[in-house]
Amino acid sequence: MSSPSHVRAKWAAIAGAPLLFAAIAALQVRIDAQTRSEAQEEEEILLRSGSAVKKLSLGYDSLLANIYWTRVVQYYGARSGKDGATFDLLWPLLDITTTLDPKLVVAYRFGWIFLSETGAAGPDRTDLAVALLKRGIAANPDDWRLNCDLGFLYYWRVKDYPNSAAAYLEGSKKPGAALWLKMMAARVLEKGGSLETSTMLWSELYESTKEPSIRHRAVQMLRGLKTLQDELYLDDLAEQYQKRFQHYPASTRELRDAGLIGGIPVDPDGYPYVFGPDGKSRLNPRSTVVVPPDLTNQPAEPK
Repeated sequence: MSSPSHVRAKWAAIAGAPLLFAAIAALQVRIDAQTRSEAQEEEEILLRSGSAVKKLSLGYDSLLANIYWTRVVQYYGARSGKDGATFDLLWPLLDITTTLDPKLVVAYRFGWIFLSETGAAGPDRTDLAVALLKRGIAANPDDWRLNCDLGFLYYWRVKDYPNSAAAYLEGSKKPGAALWLKMMAARVLEKGGSLETSTMLWSELYESTKEPSIRHRAVQMLRGLKTLQDELYLDDLAEQYQKRFQHYPASTRELRDAGLIGGIPVDPDGYPYVFGPDGKSRLNPRSTVVVPPDLTNQPAEPK
């Protein structure tokens, strides 16, 4: 026979369930309307506690986790790319999602990307992105993809190449791990930060997901990396041209006519590169290629 305290706890949980779902509905209104009132602020505070939500879930942890994950995607998608947007609820939503269902791997694999994006694209919280992936690895110790994501995050955002290599190497030891993880660990240690290594990592990210927004981001970065590689190569040729003719080339045609290149190099959009008075190559004004600021400090590998 159940004790009075057990019965009271059971009925308290049952009574709390409608409040939980009402709170989730209120959160949806908050996300859609993007308005703030005193009552909504109180609801946000309530919903910041993953453990509190879990206690009220009555065993529907997995269902609620998927609901919250949907809210994460909606919340991030409604704000990303908009000037002045804030992402205050992004981490609390991800925290609740993964507390409810620690096995929901998709929340870790995309959540870290949302958290680490910079500028108008995201909150620039690499620290929370690292914490999220470490939580995911602890809850899903056999999933090598999470180690791969952590290696990428350390490489790209933190510029911590030893920890990046360690994450790739640890992932390579797990069941079914991709064969290239060991190679990536060695390459990051040897040539961390090079354009070629960055290109390999973004290519792997593109191949490893079917999510359109992530693939689009990877394509943008790969186009930017290709442009930087071309520009560094052309800048070197321009210096050779200047030493020979005592002035910088006005166009890539002059490099071709001098026998320094065999054709006219074009950017990923198909436009020829142009030169400034300083001898530095740059994109044609008509080109739509964008070189993200976080690519501009990537060194090239020695030829």
